[in-house]
Order: sequence, then structure tokens, then C-alpha cells
Amino acid sequence: MIRLTPGKQLGLRRMADPNGLFKMTAVDQRPPIKGPIAKHLGTDHAPWSEVARFKTLLVETLQDASSAMLLDPHYAIPHGLPSLDAHKGLIVTLEDSLFEDSGMGRRSSAIDDWSVGKIKRMGGDAVKVLAWYRPDADPAVNQHQQDFTKRIGEACAHYDIPFLFELLVYPLAKDTEQTTDYVEMQSKRADDVLASVEEFAKPDYGVDVFKLESPVAARQVDGTDAAVQALFDEMGRLAGRPWVMLSAGAGKTDFRNILRHAYRAGASGYLAGRAIWLDAFDAYPDWAAIEAGLRDVSVPYMQNLNALTEAAATPWHAHAWYGGDGLAFNDPTAEFRHGYGDI
Repeated sequence: MIRLTPGKQLGLRRMADPNGLFKMTAVDQRPPIKGPIAKHLGTDHAPWSEVARFKTLLVETLQDASSAMLLDPHYAIPHGLPSLDAHKGLIVTLEDSLFEDSGMGRRSSAIDDWSVGKIKRMGGDAVKVLAWYRPDADPAVNQHQQDFTKRIGEACAHYDIPFLFELLVYPLAKDTEQTTDYVEMQSKRADDVLASVEEFAKPDYGVDVFKLESPVAARQVDGTDAAVQALFDEMGRLAGRPWVMLSAGAGKTDFRNILRHAYRAGASGYLAGRAIWLDAFDAYPDWAAIEAGLRDVSVPYMQNLNALTEAAATPWHAHAWYGGDGLAFNDPTAEFRHGYGDI
């Protein structure tokens, strides 16, 4: 059992709705947005203004149904932050979307000239990091991923800001399935997903909330399978702290089925992007059609997810990680100021 420091506790409270449930929308995607825009325009790179415009539209249309928004410092923050409701939680991305892939593993890194300290300074409520991980990758690569994550966890502890950590498995050179796109690995093994969660649940990494993928491919999840449920249950047990589900580009029905399993296993909500807005984005460059799709399809879908979340998810502060009381102050005495560290 742990007691949250005040900065981490307040950050988690701001990320959640008043009942402690996470209904969070991801607007930080870079290749999944830049790629289709560049392809449509026939250019090597997507124009900054087009990517930023879409991200701002996501903030404007989806924030009312969200408890928090996940933004990136390249596009969503400089263009979209003025549109963000100040009452919504602000999660900020730290990892670079580019990674080094040797075929034997992927090495993650932080965005250049960006840091936990800058996220805290600008008013972020949490730091989000995605790390690719395969337990059977090159040990040197895995050591790099572990060290990378530990440094971020230490910085989040130093600045007293929540660390929201996302894990994704991926193909190695030995696998039949090959892709460098930000999509779910269809041939992934549940054991790899579970072993990755088990590794990063160790206290050395300082993770406050996990953002996790389904242990089986989304298309194999129907929301009722007992064997699949057992895998979700084990994932929740291994996480050992509040966790949410990511969509990894799953379809709307598949992601809703994933949430049904996750909530039975103790998940506290979702942090999703493409399952919510990808259908609307397919209308690019028809901005009127994109906005109509977001308002007429994406928002009702989120309202459906939110109803499911309210009916079945576990409030983050009720998690056993906190002894069932994550809202308890870590030092409710007049001595608090003496024990609370300076930056």
C-alpha cells in the first residue's frame, strides 16, 4: 500500500471525472495523423498547419465528453491549448514518435528539448510515455528501455507529477508479421503482453497509471469469452495499480468489447484516440465532413463508452494499491511542509 504525494494525487484527480473514472482522449498521435495527410497531398511531409488544425478540432469537439486530453508539444499544445477547457485534465506526451529499430528490438527516446520538468512547468497534470517492449528482444535493447523508463519515473517523482506509462509489443525480425506503423500486432502473444506489464510494475519504474493494450488481438475479443477474461484478470493483477485501456486503432465495437473485459478485471477507464476519431478523419480533407463525423459519431460513441465506464469501471482511488483510499493525504499533520521535498 502506498500514500500518494500531493502533486501526484492532485494530478490523478484532475485526470479523472468527479467519481474517479478516467475518460481520456488521446490527441498526441503523430505518424497516424501525419501519414494519411501527407499521402493524400502527395507530399513527403504533412504540413504543420494541417496536422495542428485536425488536433485542435479534436480538442474542440471531444473535450466535453472527456475527463482529460492527451496532447503533444509539436502540434496539439502550440495550436490547440487555447481551445482546451481549463477544467479538463492535461496529459502531455514525452516520448518521440520516432524510434530506433534494429530488428532485434526498438529503442525509445524523449522528444528533443522536452522534459518532465517542462511538462510540469507548463501546467501539465501528468506525463505520458509510450515504450515499445518485447521480453524476448535483444537484452541490450530491453536494458535501454528499462533505463529510459526508470529515468522518467525518477523525474516524475522529483517533480511530483503522475507518470502514465503505455506499453506496446511489436514485431521482431524473426516474426512473420512486420510493420513499423502504430497499429496493434495481430500475431502478438498474450505472454509477451503480460510479462511486459509484470516487468514495469516493479517499484523501480515509478509508474502511477498503466495504459495497456489488450492481451489478445482486438478482433478476437467479443466481451464474453471466459479464457480472454482470465487474461485480462491476470493483466490487472500484474499491473497492481490503476490502469486504463488503449485502443491501438481497434474498431469501435472491438474496443467496447475490450473495455467490458477490462472493467471486470478492475480497470479504471480508458485513454483512447483512433477508436474514437479515426472514422471521421477518413473524410480528410473535407473539414466540414470531419467535424460532422466527430460531433455526430465520435461524441455519441464516447458517451456510450462513458456510460459503460460509469457502470463497470473501478474508481482509481479505490484501488488496492492505495489500500482502497487513494484520496487520503500522505501527511495530514501540521508537519507536512517539513517532510515535503523541494525541487
